[in-house]
Amino acid sequence: MDTRSCNRPQHRPGLLGACALVGTLSAALLGAPAQAAPAPASPTASAAAACPELLQREFPRLQDEKPQALCQYSGKVLLVVNTASFCGFTSQYKALETLSNRYAARGLVVLGFPSNDFGGQEPGSNKEIAEFCENTFNVKFPMFSKSVVKAGQSGLNPLYADLGKRTGQTPKWNFHKYLIARDGSEIKSFGSMSDPLGNSFTQELERLLAKP
Repeated sequence: MDTRSCNRPQHRPGLLGACALVGTLSAALLGAPAQAAPAPASPTASAAAACPELLQREFPRLQDEKPQALCQYSGKVLLVVNTASFCGFTSQYKALETLSNRYAARGLVVLGFPSNDFGGQEPGSNKEIAEFCENTFNVKFPMFSKSVVKAGQSGLNPLYADLGKRTGQTPKWNFHKYLIARDGSEIKSFGSMSDPLGNSFTQELERLLAKP
């Protein structure tokens, strides 16, 4: 037996001719060659379409300055707060971490943005700020590199520029808070004096968490 025949195709002129005839007849009947099915949308494109415009930006992470896409928090209720390490309101870190733990399962994400804009109360480096947050208040919610959040200043954080434009309210001091609905369509603004664990704040938070 010639074993080479097991590794090469067998030519069947009759069968090939029949296939060619069927192809010719099909093309004639249909009037045009079959069109390829459209390619499915890429996961990246689908994710971008689902992400609110407000979140379509990146910021460096506080701990290592690695860029982080805010779209990863799409579909969550967000609490955005500008922080400082040496402020009379710095103890709110504890309340913010409490909220993060209490409501994470229901879809809350707290996002911290350190800033030295008010009273020079955040003078340290990103590394120093990260160490302070972890060692003093055991902060686990996402924190981003120090940035400008005060309206009218050069280099204003684009998220804060957008939040100020949409709400008509901008931070006047450290620990100003914005609550953002899951789809980004509703934003509530709270001043530094608002206690994150106070009734008025938590009632508004729970209302947004209850919305799909």
